[in-house]
Amino acid sequence: MTPPCHRLAVVRDARAEGWPSMDLCADQLLAHLQAAAPGLTPADLEAPFHRTFQRVPVVGRRNAAFNADRLVYRHLTLPRFLRRGAAGFDLFHVVDHTYAHAVHALPLGRAGVYCHDLVAFRSLLEPEHDRRPWWFRQLAARTLWGLQAAAVVFHSTGPVRDEILRHRLVDPSRLVHAPYGVSAEFTPDPAGPVDLPAPTDLPFLLHVSSNVPRKRVDVLLDVFAAVRTAAPGLQLVQVGGPWPPHLLAQIDRLGIRPYVTQVRGLSRGQLAELYRRAAAVLVPSEAEGFGLPVIEALACGSVVVASDIPALREVGGDAAVYRPVADVPAWADAVRRVIHEPGFAPPRDARLAAAARYSWKEHAAVIGRAYLSLASRAGQAAGTGHPPGVDPPE
Repeated sequence: MTPPCHRLAVVRDARAEGWPSMDLCADQLLAHLQAAAPGLTPADLEAPFHRTFQRVPVVGRRNAAFNADRLVYRHLTLPRFLRRGAAGFDLFHVVDHTYAHAVHALPLGRAGVYCHDLVAFRSLLEPEHDRRPWWFRQLAARTLWGLQAAAVVFHSTGPVRDEILRHRLVDPSRLVHAPYGVSAEFTPDPAGPVDLPAPTDLPFLLHVSSNVPRKRVDVLLDVFAAVRTAAPGLQLVQVGGPWPPHLLAQIDRLGIRPYVTQVRGLSRGQLAELYRRAAAVLVPSEAEGFGLPVIEALACGSVVVASDIPALREVGGDAAVYRPVADVPAWADAVRRVIHEPGFAPPRDARLAAAARYSWKEHAAVIGRAYLSLASRAGQAAGTGHPPGVDPPE
């Protein structure tokens, strides 16, 4: 007898929002899920993104107009879209925890959420460290309730799980560890010639990330300026952006504008080539749920210098060099030693071996098994009135 095939909707971030890491998670899951979990039929689910405020003359060019369109999409357009389309699916996977409010629009007990970190909920969990207006906290609370209502919550590292449990957000029985993977392009040897928009004829340091405050790009710039005193030919390539005004002011204050290049919109093949050519890849974040650039860089054989925080320690293991968050002298010393002392960084074989532990195929297999288990429990609970994976009221 052929086992039933369950229809799984992969609810992804709107591509218009421009979050490459979330697009990557959705794309890789969809690419591997059916082979990894034959009992599931996945489908890519994305609501249409309307640029209403961005079409208003003058106002539409401002970042506030995009943010307004994004709020409308997330909290009005997407829930309506899901309510209308939910009947076509048996199960639902929300790729990004900042979309967890979508669970309220889905059948109870049939949705899971991937929780990458708890930064989006900091204004609720640690309000003394993240003061926000009342309307922001209301939206964050609705999103957090969606996460708590999910039948299964996936996480990438032990530190994320520990933080979820410390705040008593989700019962441990609903948590599933599903680390990210490394895409096929990230290898120590390129498949062929790669054209790069960034200058690579001189030695350069590489940083790959957005410019949100927790990424500590301010520390990156201070470290680069300090290292250049001993390596005047050194350049900095930053993949992310665009630069906010305060970072541009810092670049000018440090006198490093001629030596800093920012690029974005790269293919994975181009990014991999930058990793391979970099003198070192720097990850100075003060908070991370995982730190995808760490394993991507290691998979390319790159030397990584990262902040000494639990998530990055777990991901990089003994294959990266660690320094305390925001300790610019310690970081500058480590980068100088990486550049000038060949034996200082962990061996290349160790770097490649550390990255080999991570696989998008295994990521999809773990998520697939969780949904097949959820579907099985749903069948068993069909006559009880108690949704699978959701605790009954006391």
